[in-house]
Amino acid sequence: MKYLILIYGNEEVWGSLPERELAALIGEVDAFNEALRVSGELVDSQGLEIRARTVRMVDDAPVVTDGPYLEAKEYVGSYFVVDVGSEQRALDIARSYPGLRIGSGIGGGLEVWPLMNQDGASH
Repeated sequence: MKYLILIYGNEEVWGSLPERELAALIGEVDAFNEALRVSGELVDSQGLEIRARTVRMVDDAPVVTDGPYLEAKEYVGSYFVVDVGSEQRALDIARSYPGLRIGSGIGGGLEVWPLMNQDGASH
């Protein structure tokens, strides 16, 4: 079963980390990703550029605008996709993500989304 795990962050919280603490956290995240890669569970992991685009219909035409669809303090900063045996394993992985502890929970959170097969069924 594949799961998309979205990692949310708060730019103010992340930007307030001392450089040494941020570097240590990045090292922990790299080790986290490597452990999932070695286990064969990591399908993909990417950070997202800050510059998002939104496409929506305006007067029967698709219009592209700058920025995310909603205004929020938290934003999607990266994601990873895992292929695991159960939803419980996906949740265990999300709970162990190193960035979760930043700012006592105000640094963001993770969303765990089951992905559909190409035929539309859940994995």
